[in-house]
Parts: sequence; structure tokens; C-alpha cells
Amino acid sequence: MAKVVTLRLTEEEYERISAAAKIEHRPISNFITTRVIEDIEESYYIDPIEMAQITSDKNLIGKLKIGHRAAKEMKGRFVD
Repeated sequence: MAKVVTLRLTEEEYERISAAAKIEHRPISNFITTRVIEDIEESYYIDPIEMAQITSDKNLIGKLKIGHRAAKEMKGRFVD
């Protein structure tokens, strides 16, 4: 079910967002939603090409396994 969110914008922010939404022929709410989702996907999820590079790096995978094992055994320390 859709949720309603109140968003407080300055006049300048509203004008900039409104203008960008008009360029793309979309309502402001759709424009904001689409841009936020795109930003989340770019910032928080790994790209398939990048993941392939990570999984093909045997040295890195070995170090990750060692670190994972140490964490499970509660070895090591937290660094501030």
C-alpha cells in the first residue's frame, strides 16, 4: 500500500525539483521517488561488474574468509 510522506523544502529546492520534473514530464512525487531509488541502488548495492571483480580476486576472498572466521570466533578488537 502506498504511503504519504511530508517533505519540507525551501522555495529554491522546490523550484529546482519542479523544473527538473517538468523536463522529464513527470509529477514531482514520481521524480523524487525515482531519483531517491536510483541513488540508493547506486550507493548501497554493488554493480554486477564490480562483484565479478571482487569474486575473482582470490587473495581478497582469502582475507575475507580469515576475517569472517575471526569475527565468528570473537577474536580481534574493534578499532575506534
